[in-house]
Amino acid sequence: MANEAKYDFPNIDKKWQDAWDEGHAFEASSDYSKPKYYTLVEFPYPSGQGLHIGHPRPYTALDIVSRKKRMQGYNVLFPMGWDAFGLPTENYAIKNHIHPAKVTEKNIARFKQQIKSLGLSFDWSREIDTSSPEYYRWTQWIFLQLYKHGLAYKKEMNVNFCTSCKVVLANEEVVNGVCERCGSEVIHKVKSQWMLKITEYAQRLIDDLEDLDFIERVKTQEINWIGRSEGAEVNFLSTEGDTITVFTTRPDTLFGATYMVISPEHEYIEKWADKLENIDEIRAYQREAAKKSDFERTELAKDKTGVCLKGVRAVNPVNGKEIPIFTSDYVLATYGTGAIMAVPAHDSRDWDFAKKFDLPIIEVVAGGNVSNEPFTDVATGKMVNSGFLDGMEVAEAKKAIIAYLTEKGLGKQKINYKLRDWVFSRQRYWGEPVPMVYCEKCGWQPIPESELPLTLPDIEEYEPTDTGESPLAKCTDWVNTTCPHCGGKAKRETDTMPNWAGSSWYFMRYCDPHNTESCAAKEALDYWMPVDWYNGGMEHVTLHLLYSRFWAKFLYDIGVLSCKEPYLKRTAHGMILGEDGQKMSKSRGNVINPDDIVSNYGADTLRLYEMFIGDFEKSAPWSPSSIKGCKRFLDRTAGLANMTEGTGYSKELESVFHKTIKKVTEDIDQMKFNTAIAALMSLLNEIYEKGKITSDELKTFITLLNPFAPHLTEEMWQNAGGEGFLSLAQWPSFDESKTKDNTVEIALQINGKLKSTLEIGVDAAKDDVLKSAKENPKMANALNGMNIVKEIYVPGRLVNIVVKP
Repeated sequence: MANEAKYDFPNIDKKWQDAWDEGHAFEASSDYSKPKYYTLVEFPYPSGQGLHIGHPRPYTALDIVSRKKRMQGYNVLFPMGWDAFGLPTENYAIKNHIHPAKVTEKNIARFKQQIKSLGLSFDWSREIDTSSPEYYRWTQWIFLQLYKHGLAYKKEMNVNFCTSCKVVLANEEVVNGVCERCGSEVIHKVKSQWMLKITEYAQRLIDDLEDLDFIERVKTQEINWIGRSEGAEVNFLSTEGDTITVFTTRPDTLFGATYMVISPEHEYIEKWADKLENIDEIRAYQREAAKKSDFERTELAKDKTGVCLKGVRAVNPVNGKEIPIFTSDYVLATYGTGAIMAVPAHDSRDWDFAKKFDLPIIEVVAGGNVSNEPFTDVATGKMVNSGFLDGMEVAEAKKAIIAYLTEKGLGKQKINYKLRDWVFSRQRYWGEPVPMVYCEKCGWQPIPESELPLTLPDIEEYEPTDTGESPLAKCTDWVNTTCPHCGGKAKRETDTMPNWAGSSWYFMRYCDPHNTESCAAKEALDYWMPVDWYNGGMEHVTLHLLYSRFWAKFLYDIGVLSCKEPYLKRTAHGMILGEDGQKMSKSRGNVINPDDIVSNYGADTLRLYEMFIGDFEKSAPWSPSSIKGCKRFLDRTAGLANMTEGTGYSKELESVFHKTIKKVTEDIDQMKFNTAIAALMSLLNEIYEKGKITSDELKTFITLLNPFAPHLTEEMWQNAGGEGFLSLAQWPSFDESKTKDNTVEIALQINGKLKSTLEIGVDAAKDDVLKSAKENPKMANALNGMNIVKEIYVPGRLVNIVVKP
């Protein structure tokens, strides 16, 4: 009879999704006296492809956390919105001659329908869209505050420029010197770009990670990306009298510097052009370097290339020796000072370069055979061939050389960071307009805050100009304006903000999304912030996560936020791979559409499967047989309604219920969703073995399952006479004493070898346990004729009897 019941998802799922909407079941309360819990997932970019099978995994995980917290009495904020500006939408608009806003609106509607079909308990009353003027008004306001505090500035810099797409490309979009999208040649252009001074916050971005509950790999990746290095700046002189400053983490090896390398873009190449005997060769090398991305240029495995600057040399500041200067593409103008000192005896890349160009190799830390290979194990050791440093240990030599350089005015101690300031300009249409104007008389001026939002003009052509300017540059009526400072003629900035801008503060807007007077009311921010639990992909750790922490720190500094970090806890999820174990892609034909799973098995089956698939933090392959197993579990759960007899809790199931409540409660908090489900499956098996369940036991079981499978359990709750929504019912509590077994199974050993097992009472006395152990038939047989030397009892674990003939 029990087997007749099924998870009737075609009729159940939509019924409860509509009921939750109509009942405003998941809207956060504005009663700030309640304990709060703010759960956050990365809001999606609404692409034309719609939701993919990877989206439900993090969404369901945080939905489970949110649902449990609500049932535990918390005022839960679990919002959703759209990171809607971006290049794919603009490219679609160009190709199909349709406004990006219309494309975005259509894509959002599709995404929202798919997300709602999963039964996720988002608070849709707080939905945001970063491309709406009501939202980006405040993105522009934050930019103006950054500008007014000296953290936004304009800078001429080298950028990658596609000659066909007529657009600036990120380094990752340049492969083998050509555009990843169209295959056309990529050149370097000098363009004036808006920059944000994230480097001002580099040390705080490292230090404040210590107090956060971020998984270790997230912390490590951020720290490595920021790249703090301690060392010294050293000033070399050129034979032309110019100072060439380098940063080095090993100033103690300065006596071993036998050549210098500057980037192909270094300003001194132009300054020395008439002195350089091989300027044509240098120019050719510069052109080749300009075709490569920064990634290609700095690959360790690539061949070492370079050109010696004939006609100008440098002078080593500690021994007065002249050394050659090379230009090589592995040195970047954007990192450090764009120049390095090379110590080939103790650096693999420098050694390879020196061997190729037949340059001197001088050992300065004893211990290797530097003529055959570089000696790089130099964290410790004694200095040699180093003048006044000779005989010192490395640590002592570092201090001595920095003191010497400082005293002589040849350098100073310095902390350096790999982190670069954030390039904040995009030459595209579909992004937030930068709220700045340029006046020939007054320079760059911010527009008055009262004029925000500065909205995008309606245009028909979205292609960039031939010079690589934004399409906005063609909108002369929009571009031409007046200077807010002097009232004279001025031009608007035509670059737009990058797609990361809107996502750098969206967690704040959710706190008060309809506010027209500020980005969010202080009272709302003080109550909801910081986010209690944020889950996102590892691919965003060094971009969005870092950028949003930077913005939050700035807004804390100017009094908008009362917390110095936006997120207390940050976790990450693994990918769902194809059935073949490969990353899903159309070309491989292994893509799974979530709509198909929901249609064929129901939303609860998909939710349950994606949580049961394995360790949440690790990638896992799709398994059709496992999804069928999850559906069978839900069908068996539905069958419990036909097995109900009586009330209260039966003696046989009391302990396992308390254990399961404890297990599920704790596992959800620890992201062990798969083992929580396993515990529920195990409990279900015990119920079926017994053959019946009380109404109270049924309600407890479906309450525990509700965060994982909300549709089926709401239906069963209603049918069982439960009041209101199960999703808002009270979470079960457990009695710790009832989670402990009265008996325990211990191992029985002779001379350390297992002979049998024995079930004993948890409080059994040692003498009683030893007596029972020796009476065990297998033990008694093994002990026959043997002399007992020693009896060992480890409480709750084992008995070991040491014997000899």
